[in-house]
Amino acid sequence: QVQLVESGGGLVQAGGSLRLSCAASGRAFSSYAMGWFRQAPGKDRELVAAISRSESSTYYADSVKDRFTISRDNAKNSVYLQMNSLKPEDTAVYYCAADRTVYSNYSPKAQYEYDYWGQGTQVTVSS
Repeated sequence: QVQLVESGGGLVQAGGSLRLSCAASGRAFSSYAMGWFRQAPGKDRELVAAISRSESSTYYADSVKDRFTISRDNAKNSVYLQMNSLKPEDTAVYYCAADRTVYSNYSPKAQYEYDYWGQGTQVTVSS
């Protein structure tokens, strides 16, 4: 089992940057593919980015491509989301999630694939 704790959210002006971090407790962090999701008020939770166990495969939603970067540090049991050129429509609660998988090069894209979730961190982008 793994516990996930997000940090790094906050209030930023449009065009600014934030870096979200997700720290995982427990062992075998490298056994998990990781993802970042977000949920805006009144909207469904959506996948923002995902990264495979080996970092060889990443996925980005079209809305964040070329602006956001997902990365991980297995030695630190952490996954990150660097968010640049932020827009008001990026405002949401951002969640970190973990998928225990045997596939080292797979970046899961569906919510049901993820086994563990963090509590979320609020990101607010002002115009």
